[in-house]
Amino acid sequence: MISFQPLYNLMKKRGLSFYQLAKMMGVDRTVTYRLKKNPNITLATVNLLCTALQCNISDIIEFVPDEKSENIIQTNKNLIE
Repeated sequence: MISFQPLYNLMKKRGLSFYQLAKMMGVDRTVTYRLKKNPNITLATVNLLCTALQCNISDIIEFVPDEKSENIIQTNKNLIE
């Protein structure tokens, strides 16, 4: 599963609200509000986030394996063996 926890941590470290982040990105605040619920976002939004925050993708997004991910990983290992 994709997690935006690194983004939340970065925002907290910099003292930014979602409203302020939206203004920095030049988008409506609904764009940043959706990030709270970890929905699918476009790469264009990721690009805006990285540009506004002057950071790398790994500074705002991380992959955290969940049950579905673990099943896929195991299935792929079995296919390779």
